[in-house]
Amino acid sequence: MAFDVERLLRLWSDPLPGDDAAAADAFRELYADPVTVNGAPIGAVDLVARARAVQHTFEPVRREVLSVVEEGDRVAVAFRMGGRQVGTWTTSAGPLPATGREFWLRVVDVLTLADGRITDIVMVADELGVLVALDAVRLRTPADAVTGD
Repeated sequence: MAFDVERLLRLWSDPLPGDDAAAADAFRELYADPVTVNGAPIGAVDLVARARAVQHTFEPVRREVLSVVEEGDRVAVAFRMGGRQVGTWTTSAGPLPATGREFWLRVVDVLTLADGRITDIVMVADELGVLVALDAVRLRTPADAVTGD
């Protein structure tokens, strides 16, 4: 049976139950608790907080699955998620206050499954491309290196 990628992405894009315990239970249906994300254990309660942050960042949260590849206990999902940024977006480079601009984040998740639940995730997102497009960071050019800018 194929892994239900749409159900997974709905946890991140659709409103969660208002009760944090019920929301965490919804995550536990698809995720081990804790799940390992890029080498770090993350509990269901923390996944709920992250999903709520995504849902408060974009209005509306939109998603588009680009590709799904399944092999044994692994599922690779390439997708885009975004919308109009109405809340602070927490990035690896620090928080980005709401810009009111629309953007799409490209993401690739490689999921490892056991008994139908995600136990490990290797996740890569193109934050830098979005930050440059939003003028939140500026890439140095060779000329900048010469002038010291």
